[in-house]
Amino acid sequence: WALDAGPNADSAMSDVKPAASVPPEPSRIALTRPGPTVGRPAWVHGIRAAVFLYLFVSSIKVMSGGLKAVGDDTNWLKDIFSLGHNPIIALMAGVIVTAVVQSSSFTTALIITLCGTEQMEVETAIYAVMGANIGTSITSIIVSLGNIKFRRQFRRGFTAAMAHTAINWLTVAVLFPIEWISYAVTDKGLILRFSEWASRSISLSGDIEKPFNPITWATHPVIWTFDVLTSWLSNPVTQGVVIAIMGLVLLFFSLYYLVASLKGALLSRLEGLFRSFFFRNDAIAFVVGVISTVLVQSSSVTTSLIVPLASAGAVRLRRIFPFLLGCNIGTTVTGVIAALASMHPDAITVAAAHITFNVFGTLVWYPLRAMPISLARTYGRLASKSKRNAIAILVVLFLVIPSVGIVVTEIVSAIIK
Repeated sequence: WALDAGPNADSAMSDVKPAASVPPEPSRIALTRPGPTVGRPAWVHGIRAAVFLYLFVSSIKVMSGGLKAVGDDTNWLKDIFSLGHNPIIALMAGVIVTAVVQSSSFTTALIITLCGTEQMEVETAIYAVMGANIGTSITSIIVSLGNIKFRRQFRRGFTAAMAHTAINWLTVAVLFPIEWISYAVTDKGLILRFSEWASRSISLSGDIEKPFNPITWATHPVIWTFDVLTSWLSNPVTQGVVIAIMGLVLLFFSLYYLVASLKGALLSRLEGLFRSFFFRNDAIAFVVGVISTVLVQSSSVTTSLIVPLASAGAVRLRRIFPFLLGCNIGTTVTGVIAALASMHPDAITVAAAHITFNVFGTLVWYPLRAMPISLARTYGRLASKSKRNAIAILVVLFLVIPSVGIVVTEIVSAIIK
């Protein structure tokens, strides 16, 4: 070949690079995770996944418990809601409080309790409940950040989390103006009127006991361990903050290894299980979302559980969407329990408003699901391009917008007065 190549053969040969120096194709570079994920029996992956799933759920309860302890000791939760006479302030306060404590069930129960003791007006409580529905989606977004180093997995998980956020923001965008305008015109909002009618239709008596929560029982050993580890801290606020931080660290640790365990042989089996059983169609996915949230009494937990599965590719977004709608319906049970426990008409009215809000969101956005899904995918692609984008989206949606809304409303109110 060199003889036939002529006088330029040497230069031609010098331009040929050894095969060993050619870098591998990007598409063939394997995504590595801690420890080997291939070659182990499926049951080993299953045990690992179960352990880290338990730690993952426990971390959410630990983090939420620490933040609630801070709120209970400082009374800052009630102080924030005491400012909520203006609808926008009430809405944004619900977002901020729920984003901090990471539990719409807790915030809604607190709001209903305040109404039951006549410390909050019913109309104000309805706006605050709307905000609580927005704030609850922050937990799943935080969970999705656990895969931020792995672009494809992170994009899928962040998109699934943003789907929940999009549903609740869009529902508020429709119902908040309707309620506010109808209240300004007729001195009573449409949701309030319907909720009062619903509460009058309910004739229940007797003591209502809170049902057994298997998640609380199962995660008690982990929560107790963290309490013991921080018992040397004399200041309850400091102890709550430390527990919350430790819970956040545990969340990222458990999520990191949970996704690793879901890969390989286990993922192929789980994918078939979820697609053929739990997420066979939209109706089953919706029912699974309702029942699972009713059982654990926390939409933050159930919506966060779907993020690792979405990141690993076990469940597609089109099946996740009805599941999230079901979670929104299931989370209203906690508010109903709190309302029936007090049997105060205002408390029952707020609980009915919470149900109305989420049922409306389901009836509207399931037929129009292309809109929230498109928004979720857009934000997912944007977040996957840069870590800064992901953090900015989180901060803007749950801190900047609510804070600016409160400040602007206060300024406008002061000018008008």
